[in-house]
Formats: sequence, structure tokens, C-alpha cells
Amino acid sequence: MAEERLQKIISRVGIASRRVAEKMISEGRITVDGKVITSLASKFDATVNKIFVDNKNISAVESKVYILLNKPISVLSTTKDDRGRLTVIDLIKDVKERIYPVGRLDFDTEGLLLLTNDGNLTNALLHPKFQINKTYLVKIKGNLSKEKLNKLRTGIQLEDGITAPAKVHVINESNAETKIKITIHEGRNRQIRRMFSAIGCEVKNLKRIQIANLSIYNLKTGHYRKLNKVEIEKLYELTGLK
Repeated sequence: MAEERLQKIISRVGIASRRVAEKMISEGRITVDGKVITSLASKFDATVNKIFVDNKNISAVESKVYILLNKPISVLSTTKDDRGRLTVIDLIKDVKERIYPVGRLDFDTEGLLLLTNDGNLTNALLHPKFQINKTYLVKIKGNLSKEKLNKLRTGIQLEDGITAPAKVHVINESNAETKIKITIHEGRNRQIRRMFSAIGCEVKNLKRIQIANLSIYNLKTGHYRKLNKVEIEKLYELTGLK
């Protein structure tokens, strides 16, 4: 394998994004062949050089792992928590490789979360240019007027800019509550909740049910499964990696 920048190696094996990897390098947390590396321009060969991140060897090539989890509410979408709270990694019991969430679901949001050690796929799925669809079931208090529905479908002005048009379908409604299916391709922080808040709707429950070709159909809350070959190949196709 040819030499490549250290931050790219760290990102490729799924340890962190390139931006985070650059910060780790600057902080002196990376050693190569026993020497601390702080230069972002440094290049190495992961098959030749012994690379350690926080004293853990990342040079050995791990098998790629792809996990689809139906995340429960009140579980953090992170690898560890300094306050001892339950994380998604705590729910995965039979995977020896170090895996990481692809993006995140809020503490109070449940549903589909992908975890993997495939850094290239992670970066591609999160890149806005590929416009990967994400579908949610939203339960709101009260009903949804046609005016508010149209705002969701055309774009809503948030503090960080106007949202892209969403695909919205009302499943059922009453004076007490309304259940909606909504599909977006952006990944802003707490975007669905902020969109509904902006039109004066209170979200009672939020669940992500699909990302691209992946669904949590028949997967119980708190359970997980490995992706099959066809599912992985489709993700590579959607992100231009194949």
C-alpha cells in the first residue's frame, strides 16, 4: 500500500473523521514506530509502519463490520460516556472489532442507527453531496394543517438556513395527535424536531425507520443484526465507492 497522510489512515480504519484525526495528531496522541507525530503533512504506510492511537495499535487490518441497530430511547449514540450512561456500543455484545456510529440519533430519539469500522463508507454516508435519504415516523400533539404540511414539503427557515424539501405523508390524525412519515436527506443537529418546532408542532415521539436501502423492519427495539452482502454493496453503490 502506498504512503498516505496519517489523518487519512486514521479515518479510513474508522477511528475518527479526518478533522478529528487532525486534532488528535496535533495533541500528540498518535505515535508511528514509537515516535510521536504532530505534523499533519506526515505520510506513512499502514501495512509497514506501526501506528498507535492512544496507545492502541491500528496498523493491523481488521475485518469490516456493518451493524444495523434499532436504538432505544435514552441510549447515547457514542462509543463511551464519562458519566457512565448507556451507549449504543454497550448494546453490541458479540463484535470484537472497534465500531463507531455513523452519525447519531438524539438521546430521546429511537430507531435505525448504523455502526461500522469502515471509515470510507462512514464519511461517504455523512457527506451531503450524496443526499442519502433518512425516513422517520413522527408523532406530534394535535393535528397538522395543510399550510404547515406545505411548509415541510417546500422547506423551513431554521437558524442555520432553510431546509431542503421533505417528503411528507400523514399516516393518521386526530384532534389529540397525528402520526407522520417524513423523509429528508440532510443531517443537521436535531433537524426533525427543529422543523416541527418551527411550525408550532410539539413532537411526542420520533423514530428513524430507514436509511437509504436499510430498514428496521422486524427488528425489535434494542436488537441489532449484521448487514448482508447485498445491503453493503448497495450502500457502496449509493455513495459512489463501488
